[in-house]
Amino acid sequence: MTWKKFIKALMWLSLVGFGMILFANVLVIATTRSAMKSDINDLKPTRVALVLGTSKSTSEGNKNLFFKDRMRAAAQLYKAGKVKHLLVSGDNRSQYYNEPRDMLRALQELGVPSEDITLDFAGLRTLDSVVRCKEIFDQHEVIIVTQQFHAARALFISDYYDLDAQAYLANFESKTFPMLIAREIVARTLSVFDLYVFGKGPRHLGNKEPLNTK
Repeated sequence: MTWKKFIKALMWLSLVGFGMILFANVLVIATTRSAMKSDINDLKPTRVALVLGTSKSTSEGNKNLFFKDRMRAAAQLYKAGKVKHLLVSGDNRSQYYNEPRDMLRALQELGVPSEDITLDFAGLRTLDSVVRCKEIFDQHEVIIVTQQFHAARALFISDYYDLDAQAYLANFESKTFPMLIAREIVARTLSVFDLYVFGKGPRHLGNKEPLNTK
């Protein structure tokens, strides 16, 4: 193959790749926009909110505003009577990094009683958190709590698995906005492929643990 043919083939591959990324992101955003709510009064009440995990601290050791604002939004839902129970789902990779425990402590400090909070330690990815919410914790209707840039992907996964979901959008304040959006663009694309091409599921399932939300 000559250099000219190689460059031409590479350009065509680049165009195809760009087209796939564009298609995946338009698909995810367009099909979930109506389920995103920033006004708590626009939310339909349900029994459970699924609070998606994130680290309480940044890689530089500073407070993670995403974590703070997600916990605040979750507490608002509970106190406003929009939900009766919070399922906090996140990564539990070691004794030094435990998102669900950190979320529990933060929510308790915000006045949410511990008996109305359930911890899911196997929420390693957004996909895992969403599927486990339905398959393990036996929920079929939830309000997902996260920031807007993340909510579209979570709702898209929920729709694929027939989980009736709304998203309550936590505040979004970040100086790394371009980097976050770039990462999320890639993550949305991978989600579409995971669901429709590779058929990936959660890494850990197990026996059902229905939530007591009375």
